Amino acid sequence: MTDRRQLQALFFTRFANSFGIVTLLTLLPTYIDLLDPQGFVLGMFATGLTLAQAGTVVPVSYLGDRFDKRTILLAGLTLATAVYGLFPLVGSSWGFVFVRGLQGVAATVAGLLGLSLVGQLARESERGTTIGMSNSWRFAAAIGGSLSAGILYDTFGFDAVFGLLMAISALAFAAVFVWVDPDETTTDGFAFTDLALNRRILTITSFRAQYAVAVTLVRTWVPIFAGVAAARGGLGYNAAIHGATAVAVVLAAEKFTNMLVQPYTGSLSDRFGRARFVFVGGLCYGLVALVVPFTPGIGSALGLPAVFPYFGDLSPAFLPLVALNALLGVADSIREPASMALFADEGSGSGVASSFGVRDLVWRPGAVLAPLAGGWLTTNVGMEWVFYLGAASAFTGVAAFLGILTVRHGRAGLAEW
Repeated sequence: MTDRRQLQALFFTRFANSFGIVTLLTLLPTYIDLLDPQGFVLGMFATGLTLAQAGTVVPVSYLGDRFDKRTILLAGLTLATAVYGLFPLVGSSWGFVFVRGLQGVAATVAGLLGLSLVGQLARESERGTTIGMSNSWRFAAAIGGSLSAGILYDTFGFDAVFGLLMAISALAFAAVFVWVDPDETTTDGFAFTDLALNRRILTITSFRAQYAVAVTLVRTWVPIFAGVAAARGGLGYNAAIHGATAVAVVLAAEKFTNMLVQPYTGSLSDRFGRARFVFVGGLCYGLVALVVPFTPGIGSALGLPAVFPYFGDLSPAFLPLVALNALLGVADSIREPASMALFADEGSGSGVASSFGVRDLVWRPGAVLAPLAGGWLTTNVGMEWVFYLGAASAFTGVAAFLGILTVRHGRAGLAEW
């Protein structure tokens, strides 16, 4: 099978995986209002997914490099299809956490091995461009997932939402089964260990470990901020006529700008190096996250409308929140393809699944702990502090990254990669 056909099938796999993750993220405030979790359990609504992903990364990375990535990917897509059939049966907070954990396992298998195969098939000189294109499919799915989740839930309820997710996962399974060749680029030993000590990977992880806190908090709490009742510190859009759809529009703004910009920024990282894009993207993300809690004041100061066609009564913060989330997408699109291409560069020929596994594993501590901190801050201090912590984590991450590169390469450190 041609590399182009295989890449298209893998792009659709990333589409399906992202579609499911973002659909559940869009419905998270709905589940919070229905099940009313508090404190630690509220944090576990996000951590149930990320904790399961953290525990899955190492074995999936090892198996992906040691055996046929295609076969394991097909198993992950089968699990995803089954998991989406379980969500409509959830009736308690801990039941939701458990099923989210299963979703995390399926998402790790599909996401990690799908991305590994994309990085492996991409030409070295076009790796950033190809990964950026792959991410565009992922963000197109995120837009479709967020909008369809809101509209389908508002119109038909949970069954329609999860029926669609099952169908998309099954289609991804069929695409991989028919069009992706068996993977023969296996490696002996445990490549994960060697790559974890790779000097460049250690440098980028100094940024990534902290940046995980920023992205996890901001991505998780933007829809919570938009949808949860005002009495709990949110904007209360779920109380509107089509509240879930309003939350979906907020989410889609970030995915739309990410989708548009990533192929271009990925191509720039192929031409001019990776490090400066990681630094600038992380810095911009922190700056935008810092402003999110001020959207009600910004909307009021600008005299923006509080009532909108179709949605009904929202607030003057709606348009500023959509705009800021779109800017978060631009900021992340500067960083992400460069960061992914760097890991693919280092893992090429020695275990690309393990390289991406290191990337994923470094992300997990922050992704697991951040929602717990966010739940505590929301309950005990105020939701705005979730975004302040997210911004601070982005700033410390880029400061550490710049500091290490400066020590190793001098003032021109950002230009070395």
